[in-house]
Amino acid sequence: MTNFIRFKSTRQLRRDSQSRGRDGEAGFTLVEMLVVITIIAMIMALVAPRVLNYLSESKVKAAKIQIESFGSALDLYYLDESHYPTTSEGLAALVHRPDNLATWSGPYLKGGVVPIDPWGHPYVYRSPGEHGAYDIVSYGPDGQKAGTGSTSAITSWAH
Repeated sequence: MTNFIRFKSTRQLRRDSQSRGRDGEAGFTLVEMLVVITIIAMIMALVAPRVLNYLSESKVKAAKIQIESFGSALDLYYLDESHYPTTSEGLAALVHRPDNLATWSGPYLKGGVVPIDPWGHPYVYRSPGEHGAYDIVSYGPDGQKAGTGSTSAITSWAH
């Protein structure tokens, strides 16, 4: 007497479960589950890079918008004080009165704090700047001065 393990096809499994009526267990076979998981994985492999690229592009856009907001706040500061904050005063002069200013009408930024860039690094502010009255720079995701492409710096002078 030999014992053989017999495998049933998907059709046979369905026929058996239908013949049992509602008392039989209905479900998916392992092969069906693997096929569905493979299809989902293939879709994710196609979609994920596009989503990640969109996320990095949105961070660059957010940094550009924040730099433009700083520019507007600095212009209001300039109208009140007839000069831009010095490099040592920094962007903090837009939310906290520097000690030597009596005519300060701030805060010039909402929230009472200077926001950091989308990658968690502080913005670099210089006044006088190399490219204008002031320079504002975000060094991007790597926080380094040098970079190209998606790791390049976002600046107040390059629009």
